[in-house]
Amino acid sequence: MSNQTAPECIITTIGVDLGKNTFHLIGMDARGRIALRRKVSRGQLLPCLANVPACLIGMEACAGAHHVGRQLATLGHDVRLLPAQYVKPFLKGHKNDYRDAEAIAEAVQRPTMRPVPLKSAEQLDLQALHRVRSRLVGQRTAVINQIRGFLLECGIPVRQGPAGLREALPTLLAQRTDVLSPRMIHLIEDLAGDWRRLDERIDAITRDITALAHQDVGCRRLMGIPGVGVITASAMVAAVGTGAAFTKGRDFAAWLGLVPKQISTGDRTILGGLSKRGNRYLRTLFVGGAQVLLQRPHHWDGHGFGRWLQAAGARLHRNVLAAALANKLARIAWGVLSHESGYDPEFAARAA
Repeated sequence: MSNQTAPECIITTIGVDLGKNTFHLIGMDARGRIALRRKVSRGQLLPCLANVPACLIGMEACAGAHHVGRQLATLGHDVRLLPAQYVKPFLKGHKNDYRDAEAIAEAVQRPTMRPVPLKSAEQLDLQALHRVRSRLVGQRTAVINQIRGFLLECGIPVRQGPAGLREALPTLLAQRTDVLSPRMIHLIEDLAGDWRRLDERIDAITRDITALAHQDVGCRRLMGIPGVGVITASAMVAAVGTGAAFTKGRDFAAWLGLVPKQISTGDRTILGGLSKRGNRYLRTLFVGGAQVLLQRPHHWDGHGFGRWLQAAGARLHRNVLAAALANKLARIAWGVLSHESGYDPEFAARAA
């Protein structure tokens, strides 16, 4: 196959296999025949596609795809990002870069394929803050567990929770020298210093997220929903933008993995546990918000869905109730974000 475009062929679809330094392109005409097969460097991509008439361009949603997609969109192309798992069934034969690009070109033409919306630079900045904060929170948890483990090895149990350990640690290091060696005391003091530094970094990033969230109209609307705070609202805007990729709240909840896993055949409908697909970080935030609401039953009446929550609480296990409430919160959040309206408790009560 030639690396040049045949003059009699009009390219309608291009599949781009992204790489760090080199990209592989497969172009197809309206009949699905390969009319372009080319390998270009990162610097050559835009000049190459600037000379191609506006067409449909497909890429896998991966690192750097949103940046390249925005650049190609400015050239007038219809750019669509596809999840990698949706491209895999179209791969023919053994894997190589050209076949990957051909599979992308085939997949992006499917009318039922749901693309990943292009993220703006502001969304990527907000998403980066959340990812760094999540990593730091995980490191802080690891440090806390390590301190607790060392103390337990020396026969010193500490009550559950970071607050209890933080409160008891100075007294333990000063008074329990009978079981704590000088080396162990020095080691735990260093770990406590790591804990403090991680707290400072997490607080600084949280302040940045809060400032950005208060500047965004969508985040301010979402923060009016019970159980949705600054972190959840900003994470949702960073992940889905305006929510235009979903036609209804149920689709958004299913994308989050807050629906039962379905294993059905024939006339039998079998529903299992939560599917846990999609954005794990955002799903965890919604479940956490639901669990906080369940701890405050005296506030249920003011949330709009209080009567539904009381009726469901009488028949469902607490963990199942938390998942159901997280599903409802996610659907409400999508409605608020998509319809560009604030949270209305009375409407929520009628919908419940």
